[in-house]
Parts: sequence; C-alpha cells; structure tokens
Amino acid sequence: MEERSVKYLVSNEQDARWGVAVTTVGHQDIASRAGYPSPDHPSGYLFSTSAGRVLDEYQIVYISRGRGRFASAHVRECTIGAGDMFLLFPGEWHTYSPDPETGWHESWIGFRGEDMERRMASRFFMPERVVFDVGVSDRIYDLFRWGVAVAQRQEAGHQQILAGIVNLLLGVAYSCGRHRPFRDRHVDIVVSRAKIIMQENLGRNLRTGGETIARELGVGYSWFRHVFKEYTGFSPNGYMLELRISRAKELLADTDLSCQQIAYAAGFETPSYFAVAFRKRVGTTPLEYRSLTRGRLPSRRPSL
Repeated sequence: MEERSVKYLVSNEQDARWGVAVTTVGHQDIASRAGYPSPDHPSGYLFSTSAGRVLDEYQIVYISRGRGRFASAHVRECTIGAGDMFLLFPGEWHTYSPDPETGWHESWIGFRGEDMERRMASRFFMPERVVFDVGVSDRIYDLFRWGVAVAQRQEAGHQQILAGIVNLLLGVAYSCGRHRPFRDRHVDIVVSRAKIIMQENLGRNLRTGGETIARELGVGYSWFRHVFKEYTGFSPNGYMLELRISRAKELLADTDLSCQQIAYAAGFETPSYFAVAFRKRVGTTPLEYRSLTRGRLPSRRPSL
C-alpha cells in the first residue's frame, strides 16, 4: 500500500527576505513493482525517469528505505539506498528512481532563497557532489514529517519554521556527507580522539599542543595537522585556542574568578597572553566581556 503526503506552498516577499522560502514538502512510500513517479504526481514536478527533468528550485531528497539509482548533469549514474540524502539544484538536469525489486520511501523538501545562493557561492555545496551518506535516522525522517505538519497547518511563521528545517537538513548533509575530504575510518577515529584529548587537557598548558597530541595518538604531526584542519577548519593549536577562549567566556560570565585565575583555569601560559588572545579573538577585553554578559557597561577611568 502506498503512503503519500505532499504539500505545496506559496511564499511572499517577507518570506524571501528571511533567506529561505519553502515551496514543497512531502514523503511517499513506493512499493516494489509500483509505477514511478506516481500517476497523481503534480504536473509541475512530473518527470520521466528515462528523460529526467530540470527544476527551478533546490530540493533535498532523503531515502529511508529501499534502494534505487540517481544521475545528474554532473554525476554519473550511481546506486543510492537507505540512509542516502541527495540535493537537487535549479537548472540542473537529473533523474532518479527506486529499484523495482525493493521500492523505497522518499521524503523531500523544496526551497529557494539567497541563503542557499551564498552557500553555493562559497562552495559549501557543489553539483559534482550531491549524494550524502547521512545514515538511516528517525530524527532526520521526523524532520520531514514535522515539515509536512507545519505546511498543512500554515500557521503564522510557518515559512520560518520550514526554513529552519531546511537549514538543519543542509547542516546534516554537509557534516555527514560523502563530500567530506576523507571517509577513512582511521582518520575519523584519530580526529575524534584528538578532540577528546583536547577537552580533557583544557585546563593544562600543553605548550607543544598539536605535536604532543600527535605523539600520543602515534601519528606524524604533519599528517595529523593536515587531516585535522580538513575536518574541523582549524589547525590543532587553533582548535585548542578556540576551546580555551570558549572556556574563558563561560568562567567570565558565570563566576567571579579573577582574570588571572581564569587564564590558568583555561590553560593559557600567562595572564598577559590570555588578555591579548582574548581581545584579538573576541574584540573586547575579558573584563569588558564580563560586564557585557552581565548587562552592565564596563567601568572606565575618566580621561584626564
């Protein structure tokens, strides 16, 4: 039996200014040996799987059961299955269909907006890499279900809620997708262990930082620094500094410890280095940050 729920939406100028405007959201279960697309597929989205189609919007499609095939102008035909998410681009020819032997369950959300155009310009997403291995997840599946429910009610702010769902799905795709520079289990483990070591040693002054961690993990520092930066966007020492600044922010906001005490608690070599690094990264002195987080202006000496 085929399960299907589809909703199409209109958006106004205010929705467009939000950055993402959703056009459609839905899900359907395609049984084995069932025709695809369904006969009642909307004419605006109807396509022949042999001829393909071109859309004028972005779409995120998630397969939670079964398997099938996908191809686009930039991607050779490939097999996709449960746990795969793929991204369709406006103006890009594509085709996809379930395997007749298995059918599949697909969920989708279509959208337009300047936010996505900016991400494309920054190459967060590229037409050459559109299939993302995000895994079979109830949480991802439920996001599409929630999207359908929001679209059906169309209460005040529904487009903004749907935009949030789109952004969350894109974040999942970006962080878990096949586009990542490494899909080596060994590298995943090394980076994850390195992050744990950094967290555990946050209050200690590891002067050699990345080199010390690389030795503890039994890998070369040059290789470790390269893969760590590819995964996180930071060098190991840069990532450790971010952790220390974040810890210092928490202590400044939530305790009455002195700046000297906080400097050592967060693992900085000296209070003076802490003050310089904090101002460079945050844009205020530690005391100014404390005052701002507590809702008052920092006290300043009157000029003479």
